[in-house]
Amino acid sequence: MPARAWVCNGFMADPVRVELGAVQQTLFIPLAARARETRRKRPVLRDPKAAEILASVDFDTEKYGRGWGGGVTVLRTAIFDCLVSDFLSEHPGGTVVELGTGLNTRFDRVDNGQVHWIDLDLPDTIELRRRFFADTSRRRMVAASVLDQDWLPVVQASPGPYLFSAEGVLVYLAQAPQVIARIAGEFPGALIAVDTYSQRTLEQQHKMAAKKGMEARWAWSCDNPRTLESLGLDVVQEAAVTRPPPALRRRLPRSYRYALPLARPIVGDLATVTLFRSRSG
Repeated sequence: MPARAWVCNGFMADPVRVELGAVQQTLFIPLAARARETRRKRPVLRDPKAAEILASVDFDTEKYGRGWGGGVTVLRTAIFDCLVSDFLSEHPGGTVVELGTGLNTRFDRVDNGQVHWIDLDLPDTIELRRRFFADTSRRRMVAASVLDQDWLPVVQASPGPYLFSAEGVLVYLAQAPQVIARIAGEFPGALIAVDTYSQRTLEQQHKMAAKKGMEARWAWSCDNPRTLESLGLDVVQEAAVTRPPPALRRRLPRSYRYALPLARPIVGDLATVTLFRSRSG
């Protein structure tokens, strides 16, 4: 049910009204998954901010982030967290660009006190995001479509090196290859982290979305992420929900560590996360 009131700084506050397009509403999928994961005794990641936001919005979020799909989403997010943390260990003052940021809270989990951060999303999403987050000297929200080019100079004005994180966003864009190619061309040597899904998984998502009454549909599939190397990229690292990076796998709850190797022969990778580097020259 929609929220009726929520506590803010010890006071009851009116619920935050949500006015988003169909695709933008899917930001509640990872948000709800992280909020529910946080309530577990041994969570893959903790995100109390997600739980706070979920409780504060005037929007029916019950259909989001439940079941095994919520676990897949949380593991995917944890993989992206690992990639960003690895980048910051080598480039503590670099810039991370979250494409299609939604209500992502990754900055809060990985901030090292030096990183520069850009949260990019459509104007209606950024308007909602500003109800819960504020710009700082190192973190900035930018309202723009990833399909446009007017946000590129904003990133170029921030110190490099760069890591572009595109979690759960490009799959909704038929133009995803063009977006990736543009970033690769504008930012030689940059890292680009992307999650991809097979055509079979895309078809399953369409059925699931119809069953749940969700309007948004995936528009791009990629059976083999290495085919994206033709866009001017080289694969640096590849992981998946059922085969997470070793550093993440070692700290997963025991149930996950035992279940994932058994699940992969049955369900495959589910979501593949690939870290690319754009070629220089």
